[in-house]
Amino acid sequence: MKHQRNFALALLSVLLFWGLAMAGAQAAENRIALVVGNASYGAGVLPTPANDAGLIAQTLQAAGFDVVGVRDLDQDSLRRTFRDFIAKVSAAGPDTVAFVYLSGYGVQLEGENYFVPTDANIVRDANVSSEALRVSDYTKPLAALGIKASIVVLDGARGNPFVKSGPSLAGGLALVEPELGTLIAFNAAPGTVAQNEPGPYSSYAQALAEMMREGGLPVTDLFNRVRLRVNEITKGAQVPWNASKLQAPFYFFERAPDAPPPQVSREQTSSIRSKPIRDFDARDAYLAALDRDNLQDYENFLFAYPNDPMARRVRAIVAARREAATWRRSRSVNTPPAYWSYLRRYPRGSHANDARRRLAYLTAALEPPPRFEIISYDVPPPPPEEVIYVERPVLIFDDPDFGFEPPPPPPVFFLPPRPVYFVELAPPPPPVYAYVLPVPVYVPVPVYINTPDYVAPPPNNVIYNNIHNTVVVNNTTNTVVITKPDGQSQTFSPPAQSPASQTQPPPASKPSPSNAGIVGVGIAGAGAAALLAPSLPPSVAPKAIPIQNTPPPITAPSGLTRPTGTPPANGKPPVVGQPQPGAPQPVPTATPTPAATTLPGIKGPQPLPGSAGQPLPPVSGKPPVAGQPVPATAQPVPSATPTPAATTLPGTKGPQPLPGSGGQPLPPMIGKPPVAAQPAPAVAQPVPTATPTPAATPLPGIKGPQPLPGSGGQPLRPASGKPPVAGQTAPATAAPVPTATPAPAATTLPGTKGPQPLPGSGGQSLPPVSGKPPVAGQSLPATPPPVSPTIARPSPPPTAARPGPPPPVARPAPPPPPPVVRAPPPPPPPVVRAPPPPPPAARPAPPPAGKPCVLPNGQPCR
Repeated sequence: MKHQRNFALALLSVLLFWGLAMAGAQAAENRIALVVGNASYGAGVLPTPANDAGLIAQTLQAAGFDVVGVRDLDQDSLRRTFRDFIAKVSAAGPDTVAFVYLSGYGVQLEGENYFVPTDANIVRDANVSSEALRVSDYTKPLAALGIKASIVVLDGARGNPFVKSGPSLAGGLALVEPELGTLIAFNAAPGTVAQNEPGPYSSYAQALAEMMREGGLPVTDLFNRVRLRVNEITKGAQVPWNASKLQAPFYFFERAPDAPPPQVSREQTSSIRSKPIRDFDARDAYLAALDRDNLQDYENFLFAYPNDPMARRVRAIVAARREAATWRRSRSVNTPPAYWSYLRRYPRGSHANDARRRLAYLTAALEPPPRFEIISYDVPPPPPEEVIYVERPVLIFDDPDFGFEPPPPPPVFFLPPRPVYFVELAPPPPPVYAYVLPVPVYVPVPVYINTPDYVAPPPNNVIYNNIHNTVVVNNTTNTVVITKPDGQSQTFSPPAQSPASQTQPPPASKPSPSNAGIVGVGIAGAGAAALLAPSLPPSVAPKAIPIQNTPPPITAPSGLTRPTGTPPANGKPPVVGQPQPGAPQPVPTATPTPAATTLPGIKGPQPLPGSAGQPLPPVSGKPPVAGQPVPATAQPVPSATPTPAATTLPGTKGPQPLPGSGGQPLPPMIGKPPVAAQPAPAVAQPVPTATPTPAATPLPGIKGPQPLPGSGGQPLRPASGKPPVAGQTAPATAAPVPTATPAPAATTLPGTKGPQPLPGSGGQSLPPVSGKPPVAGQSLPATPPPVSPTIARPSPPPTAARPGPPPPVARPAPPPPPPVVRAPPPPPPPVVRAPPPPPPAARPAPPPAGKPCVLPNGQPCR
């Protein structure tokens, strides 16, 4: 019998232990968060909401929240995101803590707060309800789920650019009463707005992220500290607000038993902060009233210290809170006497337009009648000194008209100093995908601060698994560098996939601080940055496409340079100084792209010299030098002239334009080139620029065909053999060379490749008797003997001079037509076309008086 009793007790113990274990397993706390940062509004981009949302999302990840983060949502996407979030919270069960953070523009209308999507078009007050999202439509269903706790933070009390016509809106956000089990927080007190901050983060978001990292801090005390910190940072310009009806305690982090003790114990802090306001000195009394943030303690300060420099500031806070409470009471009653009661107290108050809108909706008189039943309020009527504050369209506590004194710094028992690692945060690099939040450099929490053990680990949360490690994204190498407190580091290269393909593997267990590496990294993200970013809402993820932008690089405190913007399609990060996809490209001109070739000292094909208005190289074959002027005798090359044939010139690589084409001077018949910048005689005639490219033949010292002398308006060689100067006409004794001569037979000459025209055929010149090649740049002797036209050949060795061939038989030239000046042809298409047939030869100059006309073959002219 005794053994049976012992066995029953043992079995009961086992069952009890198993039941407690099961109860503990079922009581695991699920943490789910929705973070939205709207910055890109049509009226202008806000500098901080997107970065603030990224900072808060990262802090929530470290605290064990499964975060859905997104930015720049339009109305439809915002509504879908909220519906998906509420469904996700509902499926998580009753042991769930939901956190909602909305940053952007918030407005109030008739006692309701609205969050404004990026595509809202709010021109009049009537557009608010249809264009913006009413916050209570989603916070009330969230509270109705009966979960453990709901925390809603509306970081939207800003001076907005909406409602430019008609009755104005009340400034800031409306005072609301939270639902049971809900905490509601604003970045600025009801009826007031925050100051404009340049960023990268707002004072409110930094203070909230700082206090969330404090271990063992109840959530209500946390938001009280946020108010003190923001008031300190902004020098009193901003006073946040919060109201709570939470029933269960909640802590973001816990402190380990071996954590260093605070400077002031909790018992001392609680004893000091619970004293009456009158028992503090004036400096600490202001901070005690701000810490408690209720109308009674503010009025107690004014009663105890009416002449203190902080009294005017406290009076403005009281005026805004009293007016907001009066309106809240009238709106909850929602009868004509309730609105008339408000107008009796505040005929020009910030909610006077709201009261008249409600009266019009109720078809009642807009102005209060002489007699009606005034409703009762929890606050007394405003004293006359408060009217100046409540009649302001927008109330902000740094208004220079008020002349407020800056508040004193808080003592340690009210607010410990800011952590050294959290004093100044580096700006995050811009996200590379649409809708994805920016990812700041993660600042680790001390090793003695941990997430509570009863929190269910979130899936695929790199930050949660590395809360004590420094996590830095290196966009240059597309890697994540994780450094442990002992200095050891590891690098992780995630797969590059789009956010639309993100999957959710099973949750991973949290590692110990000793081996807190990357655990459960199965998330498919867009590179290293997306590995740390929170997941996107299901309705938005398919639309997350790469962003084509290249802002300047940002250097992290660790020294890693992160070129911001979007990496190209090949997955490589952008290089600073190089053009990126999406950058503005130069607009092409209307000039057709010329033929390309390789120039000396340049890699890759280049436009041919002389095409599209480019300068031509001299006859010597040297390429033109950039920035040097063209010689005076050079003729401009018209842009409409077709690209001339190309050949290889001495001293250059690749094909070059033929000498004589495009208005270039021809070499003399003895093979010596003309001297650059030689002045032209008085009888010189200009060479028309519209002349088509003449026929080509080889010239001395040049490879490839060259234009025929005298064709295309080129000057003729005189009988003396002197080279013509560019822009001069031929002497009277020179007979024109007929352009209609058929192409001569071709043969292969020494030192050349391929068939060449026969010397002396087709009007070609014969080589000189001496056989010496001409020297480039030298002028001809003053009295050379007349030589028949010769053709210059490539220079042979100095000891082997070749005799010239017999002179050709000259044919009589047809009578020349009168000169015709033609207009330049229209610009050709990009395709290079064959040159047009040569025009009739220019009329030869008449022989001077007293000299007979003699042809090159010695025969008299007809």
